[in-house]
Amino acid sequence: MIIRIRTNVGQWRVSSLTPTSLGQDILSEIASTRGHTIIYTQPLSLDPAGHQPLNLEQSLQEQNLTHGSMIYCRVDPSSVVAAAGGGAGEFDATNNHNNGNHPANVNDSVTVPTETVTKPTVQTKRRILPDGSISIIEVEEGDVNADAKSFRKGMLPLRSMKMQWTLQEFVEMDNKFVFKIQQQKERWVGSGGVSLDQQSAQDFQSYLTTFAFQRQRFGYLYGKFIDEEPDPQEVVDSRPKKETLFGTELPDTEIKYTAKNKMVLVEAIYEPPQEANPDSAEGFIALEDPTEEKVNQLASMLGLKRVGWIFGHPPREAGFQMSSAEVIMAAELQIEAADGVEETPFVTVKVTVGDDGNVSFEAFQVSKQCMEMVAEEALEVGENPGFCNVNETFTAIQEGKESRTVDNNFFLTVVPIQQHTSEMLVSDFPKANRDHDVRQQTHDEMKKQLQKSGSAGWTFVDLLADFNLLIYLSKFLDMETDLVKICQSIVDRDVPLDDGYKLIIASMAGLDGSY
Repeated sequence: MIIRIRTNVGQWRVSSLTPTSLGQDILSEIASTRGHTIIYTQPLSLDPAGHQPLNLEQSLQEQNLTHGSMIYCRVDPSSVVAAAGGGAGEFDATNNHNNGNHPANVNDSVTVPTETVTKPTVQTKRRILPDGSISIIEVEEGDVNADAKSFRKGMLPLRSMKMQWTLQEFVEMDNKFVFKIQQQKERWVGSGGVSLDQQSAQDFQSYLTTFAFQRQRFGYLYGKFIDEEPDPQEVVDSRPKKETLFGTELPDTEIKYTAKNKMVLVEAIYEPPQEANPDSAEGFIALEDPTEEKVNQLASMLGLKRVGWIFGHPPREAGFQMSSAEVIMAAELQIEAADGVEETPFVTVKVTVGDDGNVSFEAFQVSKQCMEMVAEEALEVGENPGFCNVNETFTAIQEGKESRTVDNNFFLTVVPIQQHTSEMLVSDFPKANRDHDVRQQTHDEMKKQLQKSGSAGWTFVDLLADFNLLIYLSKFLDMETDLVKICQSIVDRDVPLDDGYKLIIASMAGLDGSY
């Protein structure tokens, strides 16, 4: 289970958690992975403003935190910088540093005078473990030389890790921190690319047009991954069944062939709670979503899943496709979808308006190398949004030269894009979590939609088959009983919807007469 943490110095990811983990476990994980105690000027909170502090004694599931949830905090930047560079004194959260009145808490806003810290100066260094993984450890000042003597910035000197080194061992260890940037030519989506439901895409675009595309916004794409047709039998028969050496098949080396996903079929768009914020790297701040679990459950009932994400942005100069923050977010979502750094057909779709006033949709995937670098926290958001900064511990080789930045376009793979009209869902009901929208999700809007039943060929189930309307109904109907049966009738129109459900929903909407 991964929890994302939005801070004033960037976004962090905390893994190795479970739904029963406590809020305090997040703090402990941050301390263990980053190797030092960070000074929090705003405690971990469920909202960006800090009005809903995280309860450190409650479990994550009790606070409606699920895999991929976002929480927020603010930290003293100097404590983070000092930790990275290895010169900060450790903050002791158990000692009394506030005039003796109250014990300090690591999740409180506290200023620690350096002269009161009696513990030895603590530095953080990366160490290569025997299994090849990278671990961050704390060492006292007397045990470490200056960074100039370190193997890499933020790491121990070679002799502090191991007394004797062979050239091969040294090269192998150094390679763990070197990324030779290569553009990935192969995408993980077939020739069919991604197809957006036309009505859903038009609605998302229209809302952005309300603000002349000057406000950035994002949503999640729900749909299906459709596999290619199986290869002809003669092609299957001609494939090698095992690895060979000089023409001889090797035992226990069976080759497994898997069909590449042909198309990402997007049937609906869900826009989670968010705030437009031009000062944030993404242009928006994702808020805690109390309905996230219900949305994913509803999608599953309809035979759908999260297959990508979409965002809109203001016009940009030619060649500038995605910002560093957007590239990193895309990589994080691909990692989440693939449950690791693995191939996935999960896509990123962006929409904007050109100088000629025409709206365009484009689709991308980020490369596996980008996913690896984001997973290792080797990429950072820098001042130039068209480039990702490389963390000082790592080295990037781009076009044969060492570079402290990487052009975002090196990480992008273009995916073909088209539109279709969904055969299962409509997209007429107002979308959730929108401000300054003339239409809001209400019973009156539900009445306007459902009263079309019986006219122009519409049935009650046809009009009920609206992803955002179903999300709205989940506030009033039971997920485990009512909505399961409603979704069954939507997926298979040969399964009639029980008249009792029609009566309940029509009554909620204020409908009279036949429906």
